[in-house]
Amino acid sequence: MQKKTISRRDFIGGAAAVAAFTIVPRQVLGGPGNVPPSGKLNIAGIGVGGRGADDIREVEGENIVALCDADWDRAAGTFKRYPNAKKYRDFREMLDKEEKNIDAVIVATPDHVHAVASMAAIKRGKHVYCEKPLTHSVYEARMLAEAAREHHVATQMGNQGQASEETRLICESIWDGAIGQVHEVHVWTDRPMRGINDVYWPQGVDRPTDTPKVPETMNWDLWLGPAPYRPYHPAYVPFKWRGWWDFGTGALGDIGCHELDPVFRALKLGHPTSVESCCTRVNEETYPVASRVTYVFPAREGMDSVKVHWYDGGMKPPRPEELDEGLQWGTNGTLFVGDKGKMLGHLLIPESRRKQYGKPPQRIPRSPGHHAEWIAACKGGKPAGSNFDHAGLLAQVVLLGNVALRPALKEKMTRVKLLWDGPNMTITNLPEANQYLRRSYREGWSL
Repeated sequence: MQKKTISRRDFIGGAAAVAAFTIVPRQVLGGPGNVPPSGKLNIAGIGVGGRGADDIREVEGENIVALCDADWDRAAGTFKRYPNAKKYRDFREMLDKEEKNIDAVIVATPDHVHAVASMAAIKRGKHVYCEKPLTHSVYEARMLAEAAREHHVATQMGNQGQASEETRLICESIWDGAIGQVHEVHVWTDRPMRGINDVYWPQGVDRPTDTPKVPETMNWDLWLGPAPYRPYHPAYVPFKWRGWWDFGTGALGDIGCHELDPVFRALKLGHPTSVESCCTRVNEETYPVASRVTYVFPAREGMDSVKVHWYDGGMKPPRPEELDEGLQWGTNGTLFVGDKGKMLGHLLIPESRRKQYGKPPQRIPRSPGHHAEWIAACKGGKPAGSNFDHAGLLAQVVLLGNVALRPALKEKMTRVKLLWDGPNMTITNLPEANQYLRRSYREGWSL
């Protein structure tokens, strides 16, 4: 009788299914001699400075075995915190060399690298946690969702608010009929502004013309990844890449997957039928300083059609009369407008109505934590709350709004709105807009 070899992944999944982990000798698990004890995942990080450092800290109860970043100065703190993890600059090299040692990967690079890094891990059968907005383009978001489904890997997008009590209260209140049928939602952020006279990152600016020297600790070619080549400049790094079309996804991409997530869940949204926009000055280099995007969603599951309005750059809807005087009309927020009332975030307004209503019946299980959901899913538990089936659709819709902001379409967008065929991923009434649903990669890079 032939002896069956138990893979490390099969063992972890089976152990999670019975909710108990047994420490066994390393040789039982097979693989290289440094395989860690059973019950813990071997996790690698791609993009480990900034937000990536925070993500890795959230899962450091597992084994952090490999770290990759194109900027070793930015990643220095993470390298120091995990001295036993192997260090790389190129995630492709890391995945090739460490494939047998890695169970799961965290991707927290700039947006333009999300898809290629996540796909490389998924195709190797690795579980993936990827920061929001999941991808840089609509097409990439759909391809990642399909690949994750095909390869049966556990996934999670980094919109941690989905695990919150507030998101659950929003859903439960709306499903309980607290404000009746919702016909309109307003969602806003001050980004890229930071208060009145400051910015998180610049938008509406042109490309710099000087060419400073690349820092010795950075591999600029690897940082660019699939994006078109341009000379290094500190106008792009760190963090300021968010405002550039080639690298980031603007304020909508940065915050939309956070703030629109509870809207999608509570209203059970799918693809919109149309999207339109207006904005301040925009060019081929950077996103506009401020914009407004409106999505129209059809009726679904006993819910009427609804308009969802997005505002950024400090713009917001008028202050509702129901908001009690003296309460702050915040720089970020969500206002649900129903035929029986209004809700600001998870709170009914005015306060008198909130006190009268109390809390909705609890219908949704509470989360152990956003990262904990993903770890449990990797070990055979139920899918995480923002797995790529959910996150892929959300990201597609968010990034469709950026298509409507493209400078080449701005004049035509004053005369039409984009009609969207979601299942076929096609803008039906303005064919030239479809080119912005996906992007070309630099030679040597592929999805």
